[in-house]
Amino acid sequence: MNGKKMMSEKDKMLAGELYDPNDQELSKDRERARALMTAFNQSKPGDPEARSQLLDQLLQVSGKAMIEPPFYCDYGYNISVGKNFFANFSCTILDVNKVTIGSGVMFGPMVQLYTASHPIDAIERCRGLEFGLPIEIGDKVWIGGGAIICPGVKIGKHTTIGAGSVVTRDIPEGVFAAGNPCRVIKDI
Repeated sequence: MNGKKMMSEKDKMLAGELYDPNDQELSKDRERARALMTAFNQSKPGDPEARSQLLDQLLQVSGKAMIEPPFYCDYGYNISVGKNFFANFSCTILDVNKVTIGSGVMFGPMVQLYTASHPIDAIERCRGLEFGLPIEIGDKVWIGGGAIICPGVKIGKHTTIGAGSVVTRDIPEGVFAAGNPCRVIKDI
């Protein structure tokens, strides 16, 4: 050995390197997230305090956050949201890497954020390893219903993403972007 500490699978995951998702620590972390998601998704609509407490245990919340159940994620602890975040029904965030969501951000129904990815080489992919790239969403962004945000994407502040868009690359601030693949339509 050359004196370097071996990276855990969790460390590899957060570094964007290939990692084994079946690692014992990661499996326990996903079980914890699923238990919290189940409680959140089964919570009563008239009990916003209970929902807020569950979200505070699951995510890194900087201020008021409102998410309409059902909500799905891998770990939760890799997701940080700013003040006044709103996500409509059926939001899915695959957070095998960091997801940073600014303040005043709104998601329409069925918005999906995917930090997770797999090798494109079939032989390597069949080894069962995966990797993830972070997603960053700036302040006051609105993402329309059914949009998909792919691994490694950054969306600039004050931008609107049209419903049904598939965002495969960075989108600058202050624009309306839409389509598959998503592209800038106009400045706003």
